[in-house]
Amino acid sequence: MVKAAAVILAAGEGKRMKSKEPKVLHEVLFKPMIDWVTDAVKVAGIDEICVVAGYAHRKLETHLKASCSIAIQTERLGTGHAVLQAKDFLLKTEPEDVVILCGDAPFIDGEIIDAAYEKHIAENNAVTVITANAKNPFGYGRIVRKDGNVTSIVEEKDASVDEKKITEINSGAYWFKTSSLLVALAELKNDNAQGEYYFTDTVEIISEKGYNSGSFMLEDFGMIAGANDRKQLAALNTYARQIKLDCLYECGVTITDESGVTVGPDVTVGSDTTILPGTILKGKTKIGSFCVIGPNSLIDNCEIANYVVFNASQAYSAKIADYVTVGPFSHLRPNTDLHEKVHVGNFVEIKNSVIGEGTKVSHLTYVGDSDVGKKVNFGCGCVTTNYDGVKKHRTKVGDNAFIGCNTNLVAPVEVGESAYTAAGSTITKNVPPHALAVARSRQENIEGWVTRKQSKND
Repeated sequence: MVKAAAVILAAGEGKRMKSKEPKVLHEVLFKPMIDWVTDAVKVAGIDEICVVAGYAHRKLETHLKASCSIAIQTERLGTGHAVLQAKDFLLKTEPEDVVILCGDAPFIDGEIIDAAYEKHIAENNAVTVITANAKNPFGYGRIVRKDGNVTSIVEEKDASVDEKKITEINSGAYWFKTSSLLVALAELKNDNAQGEYYFTDTVEIISEKGYNSGSFMLEDFGMIAGANDRKQLAALNTYARQIKLDCLYECGVTITDESGVTVGPDVTVGSDTTILPGTILKGKTKIGSFCVIGPNSLIDNCEIANYVVFNASQAYSAKIADYVTVGPFSHLRPNTDLHEKVHVGNFVEIKNSVIGEGTKVSHLTYVGDSDVGKKVNFGCGCVTTNYDGVKKHRTKVGDNAFIGCNTNLVAPVEVGESAYTAAGSTITKNVPPHALAVARSRQENIEGWVTRKQSKND
């Protein structure tokens, strides 16, 4: 038996999204809503997770990659019916308590789940409803109490005049004693106009049996927000974006102008770093201190150390050490590793390469599948021709080498330590250390050629 498990409801089709994707795969700050929820559960220390899928469930299964158990709701018979699909999971894992969450409500985080659970245990509740106070509760289920206990959740359309005045509303998240939940699910009925099994009815069933039924109230009503259409999704992004920027301010980050600045929830930025307008930071990017990032830059799943200047460029799954300068208009592709004091200049692309300390790749150059040493200089317009049409091959450049302008290094090839290549050379053989490689045709001037050509055309 495990202490706790989670069931996440993600079977909704989300018709108002007008999308072929499951609703829970739509993103808030570049992160699918379902990932916000599963990550929150894991932060709370819960490893046993069941996701109840429905519409396009195979896409959801592929996305989750076996990180969770999957239960399929083949018929749309209400939220109670959806939770019932997790019955086999609960019988198999035998948790003492289970948290029920909505896959399209991304802001119920690990701290909230933990705090609600602590109150659930302390009060020996059979059910603890996570609630919030709303200035305008219209459309939400109202929390009805008697002698402090939550006796029921009444939906807007079923609420009396007095019940509609209640401002405490249901978030759609709950903690249950598993044994109480299973009993309540077995007693759910669908004798209503919709012919559906309402999960909220489990609260009333448990209360009527005389068990403790309590609540955990959120401080911020915005934490319960979900999205049913694109406009609501945009509102979630706006809300989450501002919360993240406010967190960065508190961490000592300077944002000179918030215009176009969007930072994902899993991004970390060190103190005294400045983020300039038009900067997008995604994935699990980590940025150190005293950096200047932007303007107009995109960084996705990268590790950036300290004192880095990253100007008007893009980077994906790259690693950047201290005192590196990048840009403008550079492109760092996956598995790029820039060591200390490297300079990557304008219109440079680097992919799957290690660039040694102090090396300069200043402009109009492509370096792919290469191992480059320290203090190497690449002239303008150099290319590592790493692909022969079938396989990729690596290029190796030794310390202190000088690669002349418009050099093509045809991999597999090695340029030795302190070697030079002459401008305009196409290098197909290894260059020994301290040698000069010249691989170009001898210049020939044909006197009077232009005059003769023009006279023929007259």
